[in-house]
Parts: sequence; structure tokens; C-alpha cells
Amino acid sequence: MIPVRCFTCGKVISEVWEEYKARVEERKMNLQHGEVLKVGDILDDLGVERYCCRRMLLSHVELVDVLAPYQ
Repeated sequence: MIPVRCFTCGKVISEVWEEYKARVEERKMNLQHGEVLKVGDILDDLGVERYCCRRMLLSHVELVDVLAPYQ
């Protein structure tokens, strides 16, 4: 679960999470051998310009699916 707002500035970031995740997966599929994944362009296209908001998206790890069996 991605936080709704950036912890630092309060900007809503959850609205771009699904699109960000889809674009990153698409770009991973199209990578050539030895090429580095650069997601800065994706964040720019989505309008995520502040580094605090970018950090929220870049460092997020989906743990809900991993922890769900242990409920």
C-alpha cells in the first residue's frame, strides 16, 4: 500500500502509483542486455518533480502480497 501523500511535502502521490508501476514493468520488459533501468523519465512524465515525492515512489516496496498469507 503506497501512502496517499508524500510524508515531507504532503502532495498526493498515490494517484500516480499504478501508472508508475505499469510503466516501470513495461520498461523492464523492453530492456536490452546490460542496459540500465532509468525511471527518472517516467517520473518526469507523471509530473513528480519534487525529490521527496520521487523518493516515496522509488523506495516503496509492496509488502501486502507477501504478508497476506500470515493474517
